[in-house]
Amino acid sequence: MNDKNKIIVEAEPYFIESQSSPNDNRYVFAYTITITNAGDVPAKLLTRHWLITDANGKVQEVRGSGVVGEQPYLKPGETFSYTSGAMIETPVGTMQGSYSMHSDEGEDFDARIPRFTLSIPRTLH
Repeated sequence: MNDKNKIIVEAEPYFIESQSSPNDNRYVFAYTITITNAGDVPAKLLTRHWLITDANGKVQEVRGSGVVGEQPYLKPGETFSYTSGAMIETPVGTMQGSYSMHSDEGEDFDARIPRFTLSIPRTLH
């Protein structure tokens, strides 16, 4: 990928204790994603592709149009943030994936979503 189509994706996950039920193997996490167009060409996010993996190795694959019902259009230097969620069966897991992007120059490219960890806060005794 060249610098004209450069999208930076950052994730900030957090545990949602009030919606989780460890006795039922239900761990709910929210995450805020910030997408920055660090390239030289405007681009639109078309689709998302996620791989959500729990500590047992169970993988959920999620594909869909846009994010949170939108297909953000980012000019160079612009950012778009959104918050979404995931549920896994273990206290720890990972998420990673990609966004399919389309630039104003007619190029399709993928913006990689680096792997990040979903983890309940550690408690000290």
